[in-house]
Amino acid sequence: MTLFQELKKRNLIAQVSHEAEVEEMLGKESIKFYIGFDATADSLHIGGLLQLVTMRRFQKAGHLPFALLGTATSLIGDPTGKTDLRKMLTHEEIEYNSARFREQMGRIIDFTPAAKYRAEIVKNGDWFADIKYLEFLGEIGRHFSVNKMLTAECFRSRYEGKGLSFLEFNYMLLQSYDFLHLYRTRGVKLQMGGDDQWSNILAGADLVRRVEQGEAFALTFKLITTSTGDKMGKTEKGALWLDPDKCSPYDFYQYFRNVDDADVINLLNWLTFVPLEEIEERENWFSLQEGAKINDTKELLAYEMTELVHGKTEADKAKNAAKSVFFGSGESQDMPTTTLADGDFEDDKISAVNLLVKTGLCSSNRDARTTIEQGGFSIDGEKITDTDAMIEIKEFVVIKKGKKTFHKAARG
Repeated sequence: MTLFQELKKRNLIAQVSHEAEVEEMLGKESIKFYIGFDATADSLHIGGLLQLVTMRRFQKAGHLPFALLGTATSLIGDPTGKTDLRKMLTHEEIEYNSARFREQMGRIIDFTPAAKYRAEIVKNGDWFADIKYLEFLGEIGRHFSVNKMLTAECFRSRYEGKGLSFLEFNYMLLQSYDFLHLYRTRGVKLQMGGDDQWSNILAGADLVRRVEQGEAFALTFKLITTSTGDKMGKTEKGALWLDPDKCSPYDFYQYFRNVDDADVINLLNWLTFVPLEEIEERENWFSLQEGAKINDTKELLAYEMTELVHGKTEADKAKNAAKSVFFGSGESQDMPTTTLADGDFEDDKISAVNLLVKTGLCSSNRDARTTIEQGGFSIDGEKITDTDAMIEIKEFVVIKKGKKTFHKAARG
């Protein structure tokens, strides 16, 4: 099976320009390709992980990945999917975020000098710093039609809504120039990304063909959504970040262990390297409603994802902690833990509301009261429904919020 056939079999491809040419090219030569990442946060999340896993698939198949960090485009911000202008970041913030991205990327794709198909980091701030605006407009701007740009979904929704700033309107030109620059200087022929980036990626390929009469191709992947079409990756604590300080390996494991049955097979296909034959066999178990085997498949998904992002040691800890909670004493040292200070207690007790907020299981006192009133809060297996309840903690207690979230609170 060729790489392109595997991508199709895994139901990853959303759109591709010149499909026959791309399939042939990927099968007969080692190509250079890139995916762009704007450093607008200090961590990648689950959407970025799909791009990294795909880069790794290409790298393992003998192709050369370039991870482009948008140290210039991050100053503008892509308007795609946004209802308002992004918060403007400083150069220092973008450089810090880029360094964090580089660290996380290195867990998935191989940047080591010894790698046969070594991945490389490039930053578009390195070439945009020396470009003069009038020269840029003369060389690049004349190839873009405003009327055509406004039909692109990335612009149209904002244009018809709250409005599109001229700052953001430049984004497609800058991203397109990235492709042209990498084609000229590094021989890159293919840009990939999420399907929400199709208009921008296609514009870049078209620019290369117009300016250089060269071969340039665009390919996008399915966005990570649930079977109902909702965006995936939101947890009670926020986005599903790859940074362990923003989303612990245990919480990361639990997220995938608890996904809806209808989403498991897609996630195995999109985000893991489990062989297709094994995934197909497991898919049959879901059709036959074989409960034990379905749970085994969810555990496989959770473990594979956690090992990929956080390493085998953390994946083992998360798996053991989860089993301890559900089948053992619930006292695993690897369970997420909040250590409470003496000042959090009054007569050796802490209010149930304050406990939920201090542990980060609820975002506010109001949220905590609602959780308690709705019966979603237990201490050491005992449900607490009184919002005025005071909890005694001698050494530690195990908190259960809802059906699947466990957390340990300990005295300092």
